[in-house]
Amino acid sequence: MRQVLVVKSGGAAALPEWQAAFAACAPNLELRWWDDPTLDPATVDFALVWDPEPGRLAQLPNLKVIFGSGAGVDAIIADPDLPRHLPLVRMGVEGAAQRMGEYACWAALSLLRGTRRLAIAQAEARWDYFEPDFTAREKVVGIMGLGVMGTRAAEMLRGIGFPVIGWSRTPKVLPGVESFAGDAARDAFLAKADILVVLLPATEATRGLIAAPLLARVKPGTGLIHAGRGSQAVVDDVLAALDSGQLGGAVIDVFEQEPLPADSPAWQHPRLTVTPHVASLPSRRERAAHVAACIAAFRRGDALPNLYDHGRGY
Repeated sequence: MRQVLVVKSGGAAALPEWQAAFAACAPNLELRWWDDPTLDPATVDFALVWDPEPGRLAQLPNLKVIFGSGAGVDAIIADPDLPRHLPLVRMGVEGAAQRMGEYACWAALSLLRGTRRLAIAQAEARWDYFEPDFTAREKVVGIMGLGVMGTRAAEMLRGIGFPVIGWSRTPKVLPGVESFAGDAARDAFLAKADILVVLLPATEATRGLIAAPLLARVKPGTGLIHAGRGSQAVVDDVLAALDSGQLGGAVIDVFEQEPLPADSPAWQHPRLTVTPHVASLPSRRERAAHVAACIAAFRRGDALPNLYDHGRGY
């Protein structure tokens, strides 16, 4: 039986690429664009979305499963009319962890080697010679969040020479990684980190966490890499910490408001590198294969992976 998947991710121009990706792994699945005026809402079985307008998913009476097109589902669960009785599946592509590890390594090396300073000098056609003071072996990277993403990032960062420590809500055991757990151990963790990598899930406990109180507890000159959730960082506080030298540099991939407004001072800060929420995003081909596999599992009556738990908030 042919079923319909409605898509809202990447803009209407991305639909042909989505269609080609799904044609290769789920040829019996019909793809329709979210705003297609000819689409009959009653025919939709599945939805693949990033930031659906509030109330729209509730208007699909035969919807069976909602798929988030990214690891985060903040913009989906913000919908007050979200059909919370339906499964909400977060994107859990294996390649996402590899990409996050690559991003963490790139960002850590960028902070270590002064990449933002070099980029500014190149834009000004200015020969800004300086000698880096440290190697990776001399800078401890502290990862907040030791889930799948944090674990892979830790492995890869260790592979290029960084000593790695980790902090999580509950104790975790990773080879070669000193682990800290719970609120009581957080200050000790922060005191040891030279570069702080934030890969925490979006919960009420992590909302606004990367703000002045926490930043006051890091070593002066600490580097910040934030690729968790946009709700976790107070950008004005991060900028103030950069201005004071409490943070020596930062790389931020996620923001409360996306796209980041053109008038945000974050764009121009000389110690901040902005990336547009691309740290761990898999290709559409990979995401299509993941969704197709989940739909096949749903049809068989098997359990779905990466389900969002509305009660726990992640």
